[in-house]
Amino acid sequence: MGIIKVTDIRLFTNHGCLDEEARIGSEYRVDIEVKADLMKSAETDDLEDTVDYVHLNKIAKEEMAIRSKLLEKVAKRIIDRIFNEIKMVEEAIVSISKLNPPIGGNVGEVTIVLSNTRKN
Repeated sequence: MGIIKVTDIRLFTNHGCLDEEARIGSEYRVDIEVKADLMKSAETDDLEDTVDYVHLNKIAKEEMAIRSKLLEKVAKRIIDRIFNEIKMVEEAIVSISKLNPPIGGNVGEVTIVLSNTRKN
């Protein structure tokens, strides 16, 4: 088993429960970690035999562009797409951070982490 990480994907979008968040938007960071069998790609040196991190980045960007009230919902959509589109992924962990959240204090970020394992 191997691990592929795509970290610090920076996006500006408009998630949140408040109307103000929908209008103004915020900066977000997405981190994705997937586990898959990477032994074949380690031998063949072929992109077809691994998890393409360009594909992971594309999924994150597309799902983050769809407004949701909760980051948990966005993370679940990202994980669902990873499992649907990249069959060799066995486990996925997605972290979404809202940077400088409007919560009435000096807070750098709030982060949710969601993980799931492929069900056979």
